[in-house]
Amino acid sequence: MSAPTLPPYWHRVSAAEVARLLDTDPAHGLDPTEAARRHLRDGPNSLPEPPRRPSWRLFVSQFRNLLTLVLFAAGALAGVIGDTSDMAVILAVVVFNAILGFHQEWRAERILGVLRGMLAHRCRVRRGGIESKLASDQLVCGDLVLLEAGDRIPADGRLVAAHRLYIDESVLTGESGAVLKDSAALPDAAAALGDRRNMAFMNTVVTRGRGALLVTAIGTDTEIGRVFELVGSAEQPVTPLQIRLDRLGKRLAVIAVAVVGAILGMGLLRGEPLGQILLTSIALAVAAIPEGLPAVVTITLAIGMARMTQRGAVVKRMAAVETLGSTTVICSDKTGTLTLNRMSVRALYFAGRRLRVTGEGIRAEDGGPLPQMGRLLLSGWLCSNSRIDEGRLIGDPTEGALMVLAAKAGLLVGTSLPRIAEIPFDSTTRFMATYHRQSDGSVLLCVKGAPGAVLELCAGRLGPQACQAAAAQAAELGAEALRVIALASACLPAMPDDPHAALAELEFLGLAGLMDPPRDEARDAIRLCRRAGVAVKMVTGDHAVTAGAIARLLGLDGAVVSGPELEAMSEAALLERIDSVAVFARVSSEHKLRVVRALRQAGHVVAMTGDGVNDAAALKAADIGVAMGASGSDVAREAAAMVLTDDNFATIVGAVREGRTIYDNIVKFVRFQLSTNVGALLTVFAAPLVGLPLPFHPIHILWVNIIMDGPPAMAMAFDPPHPGIMAEPPRRRDEDILPWSRLWRLLASGATMAVGTLGVFALGLHLGEAEDEARSLAFTTFVLFQVFNAFNARVGQETVFGPNFLTNGKLWLALGAVVALQAAVVEWLPAEALFHTASLSARDWALAFAVASSVVVLDEGRKLARRRYRRRGG
Repeated sequence: MSAPTLPPYWHRVSAAEVARLLDTDPAHGLDPTEAARRHLRDGPNSLPEPPRRPSWRLFVSQFRNLLTLVLFAAGALAGVIGDTSDMAVILAVVVFNAILGFHQEWRAERILGVLRGMLAHRCRVRRGGIESKLASDQLVCGDLVLLEAGDRIPADGRLVAAHRLYIDESVLTGESGAVLKDSAALPDAAAALGDRRNMAFMNTVVTRGRGALLVTAIGTDTEIGRVFELVGSAEQPVTPLQIRLDRLGKRLAVIAVAVVGAILGMGLLRGEPLGQILLTSIALAVAAIPEGLPAVVTITLAIGMARMTQRGAVVKRMAAVETLGSTTVICSDKTGTLTLNRMSVRALYFAGRRLRVTGEGIRAEDGGPLPQMGRLLLSGWLCSNSRIDEGRLIGDPTEGALMVLAAKAGLLVGTSLPRIAEIPFDSTTRFMATYHRQSDGSVLLCVKGAPGAVLELCAGRLGPQACQAAAAQAAELGAEALRVIALASACLPAMPDDPHAALAELEFLGLAGLMDPPRDEARDAIRLCRRAGVAVKMVTGDHAVTAGAIARLLGLDGAVVSGPELEAMSEAALLERIDSVAVFARVSSEHKLRVVRALRQAGHVVAMTGDGVNDAAALKAADIGVAMGASGSDVAREAAAMVLTDDNFATIVGAVREGRTIYDNIVKFVRFQLSTNVGALLTVFAAPLVGLPLPFHPIHILWVNIIMDGPPAMAMAFDPPHPGIMAEPPRRRDEDILPWSRLWRLLASGATMAVGTLGVFALGLHLGEAEDEARSLAFTTFVLFQVFNAFNARVGQETVFGPNFLTNGKLWLALGAVVALQAAVVEWLPAEALFHTASLSARDWALAFAVASSVVVLDEGRKLARRRYRRRGG
């Protein structure tokens, strides 16, 4: 028969009703023949192969942006005027960037392949009363799967038996610590995923106990299947840098067309030869396009990637490097990202005193000496089914925390206290007891459990007043979002016939408050993020109380919103509150994805960190997804654009700093290159207006374009960050690389170059020099203008003689190479013939240097006047 498949349904009904709906035997499982029929009907328990774009179409899609098309046009124009080398360089850069983008997108498609690979394992199944091992992709709805410690759940299912069964669901829900399961029906139809204690979900892990489940969902109908679909439907957003470069390409295309038209029209009006006019117009149009920009961007991003890798951040998508510099919000998972994903004891209540446990050790809150806690520590160690093997915890995280505390305190427990009996933990009694034979033949009884249960056992010996005090302390520790465990012990002369009878002899030892502690470095990183104007929001599957307490410890201020509250919000209400919320707790994969999309809709550039399968869709949908490399799942690492090899949230802050530096260096290149282009355009445009012949041959314009797109521009990629870069607010998503404020400065620099170049050209002609000599002087002066202008381009409104003036040795070397090349062009006879130049005298060189330096002098004067004006309150 057809069974209901809605996920909220199964946890609400009894195990017997589930078996009836699935038409299966809860003790013997499906009949093999029926299982084969269902497998034929429903298909394998696997994720389907997604349709893939052909490789050729993926490659062609890399050319669908305006700047690339403009560069193609620039390459064609270079070919028209006979500059085949420039054309080859431009086209090579375009193809290189297309190949790089193709590789990045091809790699991203491996995400779904990793998800499918996670299902490739075997499980124990009972069919027709016979138990056997079966490949998980052969499971069908109604199969009876047997579970024990260490098993990975092969499909979603309803538990029909659970014996002290604990399952680690952090990979799916984000909740730290294993969850105790049972088979009782739950009345709450809206129970969150992490609260469905009678359900088990694919890819989670049994940490303790045993159980049996009836499969209720396979393949894409499972919770992990829903994540699969979310990842597949989540679109990778266009990066802010790609948006800005596209806008810049549009502006440059307009400028190029305007230049060709203006120069062509003026030349025709003056009666100049058509061939010369066309060559000059096309040369200027090519010069107006910074064809070196994609190469500089690629190299700058590659350098940033190398720097980040050295600091523990591996970037998979090159454009994502700069995106970090634009980030306004970091949505961080809690478990394993902001916390250590390792339960530890944070507080103790012993002998009427509160003790704090830190990384440095144990200290008393009252400042007094530490009491002897040997019995308490010993009970926590012995009353455990976990173990520490070669420094690695195997078993329940809570038990492991008590064992680690004892080990840190120097307690060594070998085989001298063998366990001879045990009362297992039960959800009804809420405690566990173990009995151990001591060397003198007596028996040590150790108990741990819920405070209320243990205090009830100890009430006879403890007394009502002390019992109330201990209960009050347990409540206080719980209010601090600590998981509270009570410990007790008794020394018995011999092992009693009835183990439960000896519980009346228990002596209350104390309380232990446990927590998955926040990372110390994460707290500092959040403070630095706040200083840099980057908000941090915790997005976790853990309980609201726990998440809120961790957030306060980390310094996150704001409201706490749970998953059910989030579901009740409309899109408008979420947008209205999104900036004021610091913690989203008890959230599912869909909730995380919705938070990321709401933040992006609100205008934020979002970085999302995570480590679990449940984070994958949000990691892909964010502007930049950041996965944990050491503890994260394969799916999260494949979905993310960046992977932290050290799982350190603080590494993100360094990556943000690097991203801002990269963008600054790209802006420096654009500022440098476009001021060169503006200077050339104004010089050629103004020459006929003041009655001068053209000061440049077309090859002069192309020469300037080539040498300035080369070593100096590339060297700017190595510039260090300027002081205070992390004290600035993030850039707006819609901010242009070339806003009007920068454009006016470029126009000012270009005008200085044009006036200086035309001035020396006119002076040379006035002094009776030949036109080639005067043109060589103007040509050299313009090249030297670019050498000095490189220093202007490195800074914004700061002085060029700041702390970074001498820090970039590669830039100084590149500028020296430019001067040497220019000297060769005007002084070397073979080059003179090619470039139509003539040798310059020492006086000419001195004049060219002096005039070219004016671009720095005038800009420094402008900035000095601006600072004085601001100091006067203007």
